[in-house]
Amino acid sequence: MTASIRPRRSALYMPGSNARALEKARTLEADVLIMDLEDAVSPDKKAEARTTIAAALKEGGYGDREIVIRVNASDGPWGPEDLAFVAQSGADAVLLPKVEHADQVWFAEEALSASGAPANLSIWCMMETPLGMLHAEEIAGASPSLGCLVLGTSDLAKDLHALHTRDRLPFVTSLGLCVLAARAYGLAVLDGVHLDLDDPKGFEEVCRQGLQLGFDGKTLIHPKTLEPANRIFAPSGEEIAWSRKIIDAHQQADAEGSGVTLVEGKLVESLHVENARRILALAEMIEYRESSGESAG
Repeated sequence: MTASIRPRRSALYMPGSNARALEKARTLEADVLIMDLEDAVSPDKKAEARTTIAAALKEGGYGDREIVIRVNASDGPWGPEDLAFVAQSGADAVLLPKVEHADQVWFAEEALSASGAPANLSIWCMMETPLGMLHAEEIAGASPSLGCLVLGTSDLAKDLHALHTRDRLPFVTSLGLCVLAARAYGLAVLDGVHLDLDDPKGFEEVCRQGLQLGFDGKTLIHPKTLEPANRIFAPSGEEIAWSRKIIDAHQQADAEGSGVTLVEGKLVESLHVENARRILALAEMIEYRESSGESAG
């Protein structure tokens, strides 16, 4: 299961035990909602959180947002019940925490299947430990069910004894390894969260850095960061215009039997056309959402 082409500019973590937050999420401009059973839920609220998420998903109203449920570790006290719940929840994907080896993916896949999960339920992996980074290729290639790698830079910083700097140099190696592994296996890849909510300029800077590194979008911890993430990770007007131009030029060259396509002096090859089509597909999906009001519930 390679990642489908769809907007994943913003992926907002939502505490699964907070019914009001899950209700409000129906009106938020998020591409992805990550309903959390792990870090955002206290131990005494785990079972209640599953019930709360189940009720929210049964009620519906989330439009075409991608619904992901982050579970607890499969070898812990809540993980097995979480996986059995997600299998029947109707979510689009399950997000596994702290994945370090392919066998964690295999275990989850078997548990989901045993609980009757549909074939199209995607498995996403949190990449948030040094060992996970070193095994990124192994994890990305673990199963056809994989759809996305999600960076967890907060936990990673703790394990690395690294600082959260504005340029994120302490994480560049890890970010790059995950992007490489994701693209090698056709997966989506989402950047980690920005912790300082009173630093809007810094947030925009790290979004642009994530875009430049190749990420599809940004994981978020507060709704107020949705607008800049959606804006920065969306194809720009210049990208859209250029994509249309090179697709038209390439089609014209093919029709004329020309072996070479030049646009404004630049050589255009099939790989450029393929990327241009991806950009236009994303732009069209985003435009549809905005014009139809899908992203606002």
